[in-house]
Amino acid sequence: WYWQKEKREPYVKFMEANYPPGFSYEDFGPLFTAEFFDPNQWADILKASGAKYVVLTSKHHEGFTLWGSKYSWNWNAVDVGPKRDLVAELAASVRNRTDLRFGLYHSLFEWFNPLFLEDATNVFKTRKFPTSKSLPELYEIVTNYQPEIIWSDGNGNAPDTYWNSTGFLAWLYNDSPVRDTVVTNDRWGVGSICTHGGFYTCSDRYNPGHLLPHKWENCMTIDKRSWGYRRDAQLDDYLAIEDLVKQLVETVSCGGNLLMNIGPTHDGRIAVIFEERLRQMGAWLKVNGEAIYGTKPWRAQNDTVTPEVWYTFSPKEGKVNAVFLNWPVSGTLELSEPRAKLGETQVKLLGYKELLKWVALGEKGMVIALPRLTPKQLPCQWGWTLQLTDIN
Repeated sequence: WYWQKEKREPYVKFMEANYPPGFSYEDFGPLFTAEFFDPNQWADILKASGAKYVVLTSKHHEGFTLWGSKYSWNWNAVDVGPKRDLVAELAASVRNRTDLRFGLYHSLFEWFNPLFLEDATNVFKTRKFPTSKSLPELYEIVTNYQPEIIWSDGNGNAPDTYWNSTGFLAWLYNDSPVRDTVVTNDRWGVGSICTHGGFYTCSDRYNPGHLLPHKWENCMTIDKRSWGYRRDAQLDDYLAIEDLVKQLVETVSCGGNLLMNIGPTHDGRIAVIFEERLRQMGAWLKVNGEAIYGTKPWRAQNDTVTPEVWYTFSPKEGKVNAVFLNWPVSGTLELSEPRAKLGETQVKLLGYKELLKWVALGEKGMVIALPRLTPKQLPCQWGWTLQLTDIN
């Protein structure tokens, strides 16, 4: 898009400098080889990350499908490049080796598809592209792979009536093989984003910082500058684990899910830095998962007195979780929100055995004495959870 449509100078120059004259986008097909793609290894990394669902990009805006689609002749991973059904392989490994829900991203439109361009020229009064390409593919992936998340994207500035989104969704929720378990997002045509959908995505890297009345998802990238893999990325371009934990905690406290994107390589690997970030997140969740999984937003999302403290609520146990991202030098943590009850309220640091001492501050608020621990004794790094029971 930047190279051929917008003709941005750095992209045009990059292609001229690094590829033979006359090299076309189609020529990338055979270069996408995936020879090191090991779906079992991917599944193991995904499991270790502590994630509960995974969404694979089955087709992006350039139309190449990662399965052998009948509707994408000679422009799919079975006919060209890997000569493998990557969707089927990953689905099988995720289902055999993990308890993650398997989801698929699918782009409705395609940048350069002649049928789509023709429909767009006709101001979407004709519907050649959705009827012959986009919709048949959607039915195909649901029927063949039974994904439990459909992450739709790329409306191409066309309304949902052009895409027949309501027709497809009616089938999905009433008659499809995943009708009882499937969830969908909000990108089904102009005007549907942040308005209709099982969960809202609103925009890429969406993090409102306050509570929303509808389930939502913060879909963001570990590489600050890209959704794909960049060979020339610098270390600074990747979010540190501290940044990722902060995003997770902020997102969950405001009622959202975090969808953390990684870009695999052309030869099918999850780059080591992405693997490290995923495993670090899993290590953090091993200790602090109770503050994340199965939680709901509390009446306060963050603390007004102490910055970088975020709250969640565990409805089953009736516990309030306060996640703090900075360990105080003083050894005491002041929370302005909880109303503690003398002789009843208990404070626990997740990953630490003994109960913590605390004092109430009038009507509302409390000061908690944290245990004196050496760095080696800390239950985890990057953020800690206080669990409060019997809070008004």
